[in-house]
Amino acid sequence: MNILIVIPVYNHAATLRAVVEKALAVHPEVLVVDDGSSDRPLDTLHGLKVRMASHPLKRGKGAAIMTAARLALRMGMSHIVTLDADGQHDPADFPKFATMIAAEPMAIVVGTRDFTVANVPGSSRFGRKFSNFWLRLQTGKSLSDTQSGFRAYPLAVFDGLRLRQRHYAFEVEVLVRAAWAGVPLREVPIAVHYPPPGERISHFKVFRDNLRLTLLNTHLTLRSVLPWPHRKLIAGEGGELKVSVLHPLRSIRTLLTEHATPGQLATAGAVGVFLGALPLIACHTLAILFVSSFFRLNKVAAVGASQLCMPPLVPALCIEAGYYLRHGAFLTEISLETLGYQGLERLYEWLLGALLLGPILALTTAGIIFIMARFLLRSGRVSN
Repeated sequence: MNILIVIPVYNHAATLRAVVEKALAVHPEVLVVDDGSSDRPLDTLHGLKVRMASHPLKRGKGAAIMTAARLALRMGMSHIVTLDADGQHDPADFPKFATMIAAEPMAIVVGTRDFTVANVPGSSRFGRKFSNFWLRLQTGKSLSDTQSGFRAYPLAVFDGLRLRQRHYAFEVEVLVRAAWAGVPLREVPIAVHYPPPGERISHFKVFRDNLRLTLLNTHLTLRSVLPWPHRKLIAGEGGELKVSVLHPLRSIRTLLTEHATPGQLATAGAVGVFLGALPLIACHTLAILFVSSFFRLNKVAAVGASQLCMPPLVPALCIEAGYYLRHGAFLTEISLETLGYQGLERLYEWLLGALLLGPILALTTAGIIFIMARFLLRSGRVSN
């Protein structure tokens, strides 16, 4: 196995040389990819035996990693290990990744940052938990730090996956699509350093990059529930989605292994269905996550059950019920007038119908989940 350390950089000239020197101290093959920086970071590497590449214009962190992967293939490398140029990661942790690569060459290895250290931003803590949840929902796989940039990638992954993201969202997409393809996801503990808030430099754009992540997670979640299989790079790893309304028994069996009782899963499912029936347009998942966290319910079960309320069936039933409550008759005319110009009235009727049908659907779902969970436990198919 031939490993190349890759350091993407964008306007971190002040910290880059120290990071590269530490990387060269533990491994001789290091590549720095400048993603269109304006502070000329490659000029700081004079005298160091390091490989360099650059983009004339900023294209994104994911694009820099893809450039490095192509160059690594030409160099005859089998793996790349990426780490950030801002000094957050300690290259001295590289041997941990090398050991994992030797033990399991086709695995992606993610470094789990130690968040017990000082100066960890609250946004990083929240972002990690949020991203971890989506990976679990979309793939059935669990990692402790899906947002860590200190990772080991087998180059075969880049050659076999269709990756569309080129910015920060790239590091989320590659984990999800790799898991679907059967690529093992592994993790190792790593050190992390965060400077005091006044000295910290971040190029993460709160609105733009969060929007990209939201759109990506929406796309990946919708793709995860579709019935056709994902393309496999490794057979038998079981990268298919484990929690989906399309596979209820398998989903409940998976959730039961997380030390959740039938009653807890049934409650979470009921909450997910009730909130999913309400007209919380574009806010369903956030509402479900908030309520699940507040009442300490299984978030994956709640969001998974809410898929039953995806349009058009349940919203249409709620609108019909609400219309009947208001007018004593069912809505039979479907037109631009009734669904377009009278849109606010339909939302009101959707709410009325959801308040009537939501509890019924929630209780029915809870009962079905409870019965199926009890059946699985009694039949010995899962031990809780």
